[in-house]
Order: sequence, then structure tokens, then C-alpha cells
Amino acid sequence: MNSKNLQKFNLPNKPGVYFFFKGKEVLYIGKATSLKNRVKSYFRKDLIENRGPIILDMVFKANKIKWQITGSVLEALILEAGLIKKHQPKYNTKEKSDKSFLSVIITDESLPRVFTVRTHNKEYSNILKNVRISKVYGPFTNGSQLREAMKIIRRIFPFLDGKSKNYIEFYKQINLIPDLDDHKMYLQNIKNIKLFFSGQKQQIFRNLKKEMKKYAKNHEFEKAGEIKRQMFALKHINDVALIKDSFTSFNFLSLRPSPEYRGGTLGKLKIKRGYAFRVEAYDIAHMGGKNMVGVMTVVEDGEVAKHEYKKFKIRTQAGANDTGALKEVLERRLAHTEWPYPDLIVVDGDIAQLNVAGVVLRKMGLKIPVVSVVKDERHKAKAILSSHGKAFLRSFWNLSSGRFQPRSPIPARPFKKLPHAAILLANSEAHRFAIAYHKNMRNKNFLR
Repeated sequence: MNSKNLQKFNLPNKPGVYFFFKGKEVLYIGKATSLKNRVKSYFRKDLIENRGPIILDMVFKANKIKWQITGSVLEALILEAGLIKKHQPKYNTKEKSDKSFLSVIITDESLPRVFTVRTHNKEYSNILKNVRISKVYGPFTNGSQLREAMKIIRRIFPFLDGKSKNYIEFYKQINLIPDLDDHKMYLQNIKNIKLFFSGQKQQIFRNLKKEMKKYAKNHEFEKAGEIKRQMFALKHINDVALIKDSFTSFNFLSLRPSPEYRGGTLGKLKIKRGYAFRVEAYDIAHMGGKNMVGVMTVVEDGEVAKHEYKKFKIRTQAGANDTGALKEVLERRLAHTEWPYPDLIVVDGDIAQLNVAGVVLRKMGLKIPVVSVVKDERHKAKAILSSHGKAFLRSFWNLSSGRFQPRSPIPARPFKKLPHAAILLANSEAHRFAIAYHKNMRNKNFLR
């Protein structure tokens, strides 16, 4: 087949899956953001340089092209994996061995877990020893895209995974774990994930509408609202992360400053390889002003660094003064010049905590960006408030919309990139660590 043959196919500019045929034999299956542009790319002069001799041979032998439109790139990714598994196209398996591919597995437990795992390695064998497997989907040819797809699916239908036990409070804050007290809703999430991977999106909508009506009838309006959110998210799947052929997750390297530079907004930080991006989070814990303590937790390049955690007994505050305690903790910590300074400081609270941090930093002549994690009435993170420079202009990073919103009529100057996952992880760790330290102090003082 050549470019002249391609002209007779009226391919749409929509996401979907395409098939190269030789007669009735399926030679190759692929996915596309735009079926028209993707298939057209197989007929460029530089095909051998970009895709290699195997794919060039496939295009030469093919005499027919078919396609199937999907509602999103995410659905195309899942459909492609299922079709490759079903048809075992000659040139898909020739191009790459599937032993390195990732699959999605769902366990058969009272609260099923969802994993991405390579089905030909020891990790998969270990899982099989401990639990029964309910479903396996895949293998998927693009591991990075699958991981991003799972993040999107999890935002719609929160589920437990292999790490949930260690990060359960953090996951709750960013809605990656549902209400585990509602066993029925959790199992409904798992059922809908299975339907999604089976390509039965319309059945999911029917299930959700039915459940929403039940919750509304029983005056469980919060649960009915959650299902309404799921339906909206399913209709408007945000799969921008999958648009690129080679997607990479948030790159902390792009935010790393050189050791000589400390300050300014994140957008101005210089890049230097091998330098970890350090986030420090602070929190205060007490009960009515008694046994007041402060803590510092550290996240470097998205990973917790527990060996760097610090505890502070509050010395200068007699009452329940959280901002005064935070001021003391920051002054004491920043006086330790032998400790590496952070690239970003995270405080728990609102404008008051943000202002205190700014005052301490200006007093000490340090230019370190500061953000505060704002909580709702259930102590769940709802937004990230950022401060910038002398004017202290403020803006919210709204966790629901994933966008910056002005805090005030003053035009906001948001960070160009905000590692909000690392911010929330550091904040969650600070809250956990502070509560544990406070309880320990309280128990010791009670026994005296």
C-alpha cells in the first residue's frame, strides 16, 4: 500500500483504533488521538527512520485499513489492548515482546484492589500466592500511558492499590480512596472499572443513574452527588496526558534549582541535573493549647525522606496560638544552616499561616516559595494557596478543577508548574507526624 491508496480512505479526525489488513488477516492494530493524522504518518518518507523496517514491511504488505472510533484516547488505549490480545496481529508481536508489557489486575477480595503489574515477573507471582485474581486486562503496549490512564480512571472511580495501606490518609485527601465504610459503593466502583475495561461505557451510565436515584430516594444526597460527579467525569474524560505518543509524568527535574540559587518563583528556578527538588511541610498539633508541638516533614523528588523529619517542642507559646507556634518552628528550623534549605515550603492553613511564613523568611533574608494547603470542614485538602514576592499576590490551585484561580481582585502570578501531588503528600505526612508526636507527648505528661 502507498500514499495514493490512502486517499480513498476517508479517515476521521477523532480518537480510536485502526487496523492494517492483508486480505482478511489483521497485520497490525494501533491507537490514535486522531485516526486521520496517525494513519497518514505511516506513509511518510521517513517511516523507516521513525518506526523501523518491520513496520515498513507491514505497510508494504497491507492492502486495507479499517478503524473504530472511541469517545476518548483513554478508551482507545483500553480497546487497543483488548483487540491485540484477541487477534494477536503478526506485526504487533514482531515489533516488541509482550513479556515487558504491563497488565491491570483486579483481586478477588472483600475490598478488591487494582494493580498494574508485569505479568511475567516475580511481583505477579507473589501476588498470586497471597490473593486470588478476579480479572486481568492487557497486556498494554505502552506502560507510561497505562499508568496515566489508571490515574484518570482512579479520579472517576477511586480504588485501593498496593500502596494504599501506607498512604491511606494522603489518598483520602486527594480522593483516590473512596469511603471504605460504604462497602456497597466501593464494590460498585470496582464493577464499573471492570465494565470500563470491557468497553461497556453505556452500561456504566445505566448503573450510575440507577444508583443515584436510589441514594436520592433515601435522602443520601452526598452519595448521590458523588455519583453525579462520576457521571460528569465519565462524559468529560480528561485524557490530555495521553495525547502525546510518549507521555512523561510530572518532571521534578524541570523545577530543580542549582545549589547556588535559592529563591524567586518556581518558574525562575534554574535546572541542574542530579539535584533533588526538596519540599518541606510544617504542622502544629495541640489540644486546647496543651502539649503543643510542631513538626517538619520532607519530600524529595516526590518521595518521602523520613530520615529528614524533625520534631519541635513549642517553647514560646502558652495558649492555643497556631500561628505563633508556626513562627517559632520556622525560625528555629531556618536557623539550622547546616540543614539543606528547601526549594518549597508547605504550611497547613490559610492566609494567616502563609503570612507568618512570609514574615519569617523576609526577616531572615531568604527567598523561598511558600504555599499553604487549605482544608474544608472535614479536614480534607480543597485548595493550595500560593504567595509570590514582596507584593504577596495570592492565587488558589483548585484541586477540583486543577487550575489556578485568583484569590483576590489583584492579578495572581501563579507558579508555571506546581507539583501539587508532592505538596499534598508532604502536608499529609506533616499532619500524621504532628498528631503522633502530640499524642506521645500527651501520654508522657499524663503519666508524670
